[in-house]
Order: sequence, then C-alpha cells, then structure tokens
Amino acid sequence: MRFAFTAEQLAMRDSVRALLKRECPPARVREAWAAPDGKVPGLWSKLSELGVPGILSPQDEGGLGMTELELVLVAEEAGRFALPEPVTDTAAVAVPLLSDASGSPRTRWLRLLATGEATAAVALDGAPYVLGADTADVLVLQRGDEIHAVERADASLEAHASIDGSRRPFRVGWTGSASTLLLRGPVAKSALVDALDRGAVACAAELVGLARQMIETTVAYVKARHQFGKPVGSFQAVKHHLADAHVAVEMSAPAVYRAAWSLAQRTPDRSLHASTAKALASDAATLAARKALQCHGAIGYAFENDLHLWMKRAWALAASWGDAAWHRERVAGVLLSAGGT
Repeated sequence: MRFAFTAEQLAMRDSVRALLKRECPPARVREAWAAPDGKVPGLWSKLSELGVPGILSPQDEGGLGMTELELVLVAEEAGRFALPEPVTDTAAVAVPLLSDASGSPRTRWLRLLATGEATAAVALDGAPYVLGADTADVLVLQRGDEIHAVERADASLEAHASIDGSRRPFRVGWTGSASTLLLRGPVAKSALVDALDRGAVACAAELVGLARQMIETTVAYVKARHQFGKPVGSFQAVKHHLADAHVAVEMSAPAVYRAAWSLAQRTPDRSLHASTAKALASDAATLAARKALQCHGAIGYAFENDLHLWMKRAWALAASWGDAAWHRERVAGVLLSAGGT
C-alpha cells in the first residue's frame, strides 16, 4: 500500500501548528497548570474556528465532515505543544459517538460539541476517572451495555491528583435515564469498540508529537551545553541515546498513520491496527522521555525546565486509552483468534 497525506490534510495540520505555536508556548502551558480550570484562556474557541472539535462530525451538524486522517495530524500537533484542551475526548470520541446515536441527547449536544460551543469529558470501558469533568459541559459515560450523555451539573465529582497539572481527574457519581441514553445493547457495544479505537489512535498521535518535541528540545540542548570544551551532543553516548529514541518514534509514527487510515476506511482489521499503534507510540514516547531526561541530566526533571511538561504528559498518555501491555494482549488475542479460524 502506498500512502501519503494530501495537500489539504497537511494544510489543516499546518494551520493548527501555527495557531498552537502562537497561542500555546510552554509559558502558557505552565499558566494552565496553575489555573483553576487547567486550560489556556480562549484557546478552545480559536481551535473551534479552525473546525477542530467537529473534524469527524457531519457538515450538516456543524462539523467539517473529515476523517481520522485529518484528526491524527491535529492530535500529533496537540502532543507537540502539550495542548491542555480536550481534543481526544471531544473530537475523537464524544462527537463520533453522538453522531452514531439518536434521540434527545444527540439533538441537544452534537452540534454544540462539533462547533466548540461545548466540550465533553469521557470515561468508557471501566475507566476509573473522568479527565476534565469539572470543566466539561457533558460527560459521556458507559455503564454495562449502555452509553449515556450526562450534563455535568447532574453528576457528583470527586477530585484526584495527577502527575500532569493540566489533566484534572475526577471520580464521577451519576444516574442514567431515558433522557441521557445515547446507545444500548449490541449497537452500543459496537460503537464502544470504535470509540476505544479512535481514542487510542488519537492518544497515540499525541504521544508521537510529544516524543518528537522532546527529541527536538534535547537535540537543541546538547548542542548548546558544553562539557570539557565540547558540545555534549558530540559525545557518542549522547548520540546513541537520541538515535535510539528517534528510531522508536519514526517506527511508531507510520503505524499511527496506518491505524488512522484503517479507521477512516472502516477496514475489518482496524482494531488490530489501533492497538499496534498505541502500543508502539506508548513505548516510543516513554523511551524518548527517558533518553531526554538522561541527556538533560537532573535539570530535565526540574519544574523550571520545560522538558517536564512533555515528559509528564507522555507518562500520563502512555497509560491512557490502554497501556502498551493491554494493547499487546489485545493484538495477540486478535491474531490468535484469526489463526484458529
């Protein structure tokens, strides 16, 4: 298979990159860590002007009517800039789930989410916490074979600590009803699999962006840092560390793009590709964080150094939407099942 992104897809990526470079530098991310809502003021509305929340929403519902191929490039940029906004929860998971649903919750929330007038927080497949539940307008939650859209005001929230200051996890108490029900039964189970795949692939793309940023930041640091009269980056051991991280990232990125293509085309093996992508991206970002920290020395973990913003986000996302071990087990199950038929 020969694959390349189109000029239009790359233009969407470049527009988001330009916006985030201007509006979401490390200093703004630091401010978000200290802010009550963990967000960059006004940034979500600017992303909404580009159509980011509604990338996967039909045009007649206020979205762009695009595919996971555009979404994956946007998610990668979100990782590159450690974006403290709910791109994965809202654009990759909640909006497509609502698009597949019917009834009053769909009517009430889909257009609001697709246009960026509202945001969503998501907890599916037994996830113990809901990230950003305190600032989301609607919580998309699973219980058994049902998926519900619950207004934040109708849920009780219990805050928990996070290693990433802009990721605010909450335990949520809620009661479902006919007025909150999105999907149930076999239809809900099928939609849940697709939602988990989209969440995993979007998260994997963020991890690729995080890893690339950590490598680029570290390369710049070891060029500028001198020891024994030479740049640290000229030492062979340092080169090997960064080369190992670079190879891992460049091996994972094509798997992420392939998974996005499989989701967009709804191929039968899309879950296999999604899990492969998430496992590889989690490993690559974790490795990049470790190598970057080693090359920076102790200063890399200091709060005053920007590296910790990407490292801590990478550690958090590596465990989100299924960690590498979970996805490898899922891949093994798919392959063994296929071999036995």
